[in-house]
Amino acid sequence: MITLGIILLIIGFLIKIPVLWTIGIIIAVIGGILLLLGALGHAVGGRTHYY
Repeated sequence: MITLGIILLIIGFLIKIPVLWTIGIIIAVIGGILLLLGALGHAVGGRTHYY
């Protein structure tokens, strides 16, 4: 999710579409939160590991 967020940020910046920029920020933040929770050992969405 972090990678998808960064890709959307770049596309939104280059094409000057603010909606893509906003969605990219939201997805990158959610991906960071999921990464942090997974690193702390918490089960996210019923799964303990994501591959």
